[in-house]
Amino acid sequence: MTAGVREEPREAARPRTPRRLPLPTLLAVLVGFAAVGYRLALLFADVPPTNSDEATMGLAALHIARGDGFPVWFYGQAYMGTLEAYLAAPLVALAGPSVLVLRLPTLALYALFLLLSWRLTRRLGGDRWYALLVVAVLALGADRVVKNQLIAGGGYPELNPAGAALALLTVGLCVTGPGARWPRWAAWGLIAGVLLWVDPLILPYVLTLGVLLVAWRWRELAGRAGVVLAGALLLGAAPMVVDSLRHGRNPVAAVLAAGGTGAPADWADRLHGGLVLGPPLAMGFCSPGRCATWQLWWAVAFPVLLALAALTAWHTLRRASGGPRSAERVSAGVRLALLGGAAGVLAAYAVSNAAGRTPIESSRYLSCLAVAVPALLWPLWQAARPLAARPLTWRRQLAEVAASEEGGYRYLPEVESIKAIGERAAGARARVAGVGALVVLAGVLGTGAAATVEVIRAAPAVHAEADRHRSLVDTLGALGVRHVRGGYWTCNRLTYATGENVLCAVVEDDLRPGFDRLPAYRREVAADPDAAWVALAGSPLAARLDARLGPEAGALDVVTVAGWRIYLPRR
Repeated sequence: MTAGVREEPREAARPRTPRRLPLPTLLAVLVGFAAVGYRLALLFADVPPTNSDEATMGLAALHIARGDGFPVWFYGQAYMGTLEAYLAAPLVALAGPSVLVLRLPTLALYALFLLLSWRLTRRLGGDRWYALLVVAVLALGADRVVKNQLIAGGGYPELNPAGAALALLTVGLCVTGPGARWPRWAAWGLIAGVLLWVDPLILPYVLTLGVLLVAWRWRELAGRAGVVLAGALLLGAAPMVVDSLRHGRNPVAAVLAAGGTGAPADWADRLHGGLVLGPPLAMGFCSPGRCATWQLWWAVAFPVLLALAALTAWHTLRRASGGPRSAERVSAGVRLALLGGAAGVLAAYAVSNAAGRTPIESSRYLSCLAVAVPALLWPLWQAARPLAARPLTWRRQLAEVAASEEGGYRYLPEVESIKAIGERAAGARARVAGVGALVVLAGVLGTGAAATVEVIRAAPAVHAEADRHRSLVDTLGALGVRHVRGGYWTCNRLTYATGENVLCAVVEDDLRPGFDRLPAYRREVAADPDAAWVALAGSPLAARLDARLGPEAGALDVVTVAGWRIYLPRR
């Protein structure tokens, strides 16, 4: 009986084994998820602490979401584009104003940066294990690092993914031959234009990568590719260009003027802040708000490693075989461009007044040094690889001796002894270099991990401060207060947290008017005779207002809540 029995074909398809990710790639994915999860947990714990500058970007997002305005620049100045506000506006429209919804786009930008850095490392010739190392270094989240990555204060979270994207596009444009590459040229120009609008801090990378493209693709850029690139660049920078033409503003002059404000710093202070404190803070080796002496070792290692990586890339570029499009030459050229960009960023910061006056907080200007990590750590990885510069083993030596005797040649122990001495010396040097590289890499991971732990330890205190501010907002709502006066670091934070239900005008500690980024708030507060005052308990502003307490008419009453003092005019 064969009814109902189907004959199977002889070459029946065998079940395919599911394709598995290589172990280092799988580990990189796990590390990346852990890094994003760690930062998401920080966001739910109100870490890093918010401030009025971030709230100013939040107010821009709120206005965009409501259709009340479409700002080009950070309120109160003619530089630093509002890209973060436009990214957050849909979330603010859906969920209302909060620090969390303002930071979710910045968290996504960080995840994109991890992915692009992994891909860039692979495209630059790094193996999967080295790509895992780069992801692990960038996964660490010390105080200054998570602030740069997560706070939507304007211009920092988007710089690193954009810089990595430019480097990746440069690799693709240099390796492949001419053809249907217009999307890459257009993407390069668009990203560069957006960066020029958002924040000029990334300009050294744009220049070095651009010089590389001109050097190797000048014929193509002289034709249609140049037109596409220029058109896309103008499109990306369109908000800046249009605003400058409409109002006669010069954003470059505005940036230079902002960098030169205040009393000039001493050169010793600039170099100390820029070259000693700057690299450890920017790379995430320091505790919250300070750098211990033992955490400053990177200040010595960084310039040495920067020079070593640049020399290695230059040597490879000069000695690599093949034409300009060979993968080895392109990899070396892009690494050299990234290192040149990092050197430019560091030099520009070290000569600025900010490096001397406020080195701890101003180290955020070095946040885009992270773009160069795949190139910066390359010499260390090359020296630390288990098989790099390994001397001949005794088994291989015996095999070579046997082969020479079989070929009719007599083994000369004196010659072999001379060769062995040289090989042993080279092997010893390679082992010393490898051990040194491993020590430095362990120091990078260990110091960064220790600084990350410090952030976790400080999280409860930051969360408690955020709870106190929420209590202030709730109390103002219960009191029916709609207009207040307070310090700069109080006002916009309070206004954004209440969704503009409470408007705040800035005052100095001596009660004189301060710097209002949105002058309309001051006009509304001035029109309200019942406007209150808000100050942190124990602050100079609170001390000045305490002197106005009393039972007489025109004096102030005070309500104390969770470390804040609310001063109400006596009716």
